[in-house]
Amino acid sequence: MPRDFSALRGHLRLPVRGDLIAKFGSRRGEGNSWKGLFIRAAEGAEVKAVAGGRVVFADWLRGFGNLLIIDHGHQYMTIYGNNQAVLKHAGDTVKAGDVIASAGNSGGNEQSGLYFEMRHLGRAFDPLAWISGSGLR
Repeated sequence: MPRDFSALRGHLRLPVRGDLIAKFGSRRGEGNSWKGLFIRAAEGAEVKAVAGGRVVFADWLRGFGNLLIIDHGHQYMTIYGNNQAVLKHAGDTVKAGDVIASAGNSGGNEQSGLYFEMRHLGRAFDPLAWISGSGLR
């Protein structure tokens, strides 16, 4: 595993370039709150790993569409959903910046893009506090 993931706070880049249309904690239509970000991006846009780690899930999951989860060690995980396709498999090791998926509309969202979530100890937290330079339009 890479160095302690917590040392990367404030130094990560977003996994895809696009328009931020839902922020962590904002209300969703059905009343729940977003546990991550939804970044509108062109279908097929490259989705990149925000940090090195090991892919622990790469398959379709109801509500998330084509989903990829990376374990970064020390109980940190990043979640990439709504993808058109996942390009890595469970067990693969990835480095920061590796292309891991292509953005799409497989999760039932109205728009093409990426659902991005970060978790520590199983609990979601706001990814924007970890991002350096937005990459957003």
